Amino acid sequence: MFDLLKGLRVIDLSTIALGPYATQLLGDMGADVIKVESPGGDVFRAVRPGRRNDLGVAFLNYNRNKRSVVLDLKQAEGQAILGQLAERADVFVHNMRKSSAANLGASYETLAEINPKLVYCYSPGFGERGASRDDPAYDDVIQARSGLAALNADPSGEPKFLRTIACDKIVGLHLALSVVSGVVQQQRTGRGVCIEVPMLESMASFLMLEHLAGHSLVPAEGELGYDRLMTANRKPHRTKDGYVVILPYSTKHWVRFFEICDLPDWATAEKVVNPVQRSLHIDELYGKISELAPTRTSEEWMAALSEQDIPCSHVSSLEDLMTDTHLLEAELFNRISDPRIGELLEVRSPFQVDGAIGGSPNRVAPGLGEHTDEILRDLGYADTAIDRLRQKSVIT
Repeated sequence: MFDLLKGLRVIDLSTIALGPYATQLLGDMGADVIKVESPGGDVFRAVRPGRRNDLGVAFLNYNRNKRSVVLDLKQAEGQAILGQLAERADVFVHNMRKSSAANLGASYETLAEINPKLVYCYSPGFGERGASRDDPAYDDVIQARSGLAALNADPSGEPKFLRTIACDKIVGLHLALSVVSGVVQQQRTGRGVCIEVPMLESMASFLMLEHLAGHSLVPAEGELGYDRLMTANRKPHRTKDGYVVILPYSTKHWVRFFEICDLPDWATAEKVVNPVQRSLHIDELYGKISELAPTRTSEEWMAALSEQDIPCSHVSSLEDLMTDTHLLEAELFNRISDPRIGELLEVRSPFQVDGAIGGSPNRVAPGLGEHTDEILRDLGYADTAIDRLRQKSVIT
């Protein structure tokens, strides 16, 4: 955990993956993230495997460097405590629909009246301006609606989901950026701000930057879809004994590739040395790589391509990542110990700050309501008042 955001207090009303990923990034950078949960807790806590019912590994991997407080926001007293937290906070984050937040006393209008300097950032499935504003959404829904599943279709044309929570994490990065941007304005002007980061709009923007392609021009010149990414020949190439990625990109790369393949006519061809012509012939060029790849082993290709500084790679499995020499030397995976759970393998924050790769040790994700009493005492509640709230099930 680093100290770049030390002193910044974030109230996190988000659940599952999108919001928790964004706020974990903030916590990794030193923010004090207070995770507000319902009495049942974030549903991601139950995802298995896990050694405790409230600390499944998926939850652990998205919620380190946070404190947990349980509040029943369906009760007026729970909403009152949320308001007190917001009053002392710099940032408020959630990933609910606007109407759902309002029902819990967590609308921007309500909290900004309590704290006009609050940076309020939220990520619904669909933006407030569109017809789907009230529809529910999760990662799979947005993978389908944004075009991502269709782009990932198999050779028969059947759409496929990516085997990662791609939309949640990509939009989570957008959400974290919105928080930092809002904080910069807050510190420069003293004003709060409400920033909406809708999933569909964020993903459509993310994908269409390149795939708008010829439709970027009016009238359109060409089809939707970035040709280099749409060609069937853009793929890991089969070698004598496996697969490698061979990616000549610049003119220099392409010329060197055909030179090491002993194909001088290709190395000097207009469709290779002219970037515009190369773009128009990219499917043919990738097809030529596929034709040549089986002539050597994977290791022979890696040696020859690396010697010429041509981008290339083996194709790694998840198991391969655990033994990847670079990742091991970068200390991406760290063994830590937690008294509640035992030994854990942690994926550290990927950032490096002033040459340091980890900063101070991370705090393992909190148990459900682990810090409820501590946080309420910080707000000035006496133990007798805390006991009364617990008896009324406002807290647990």
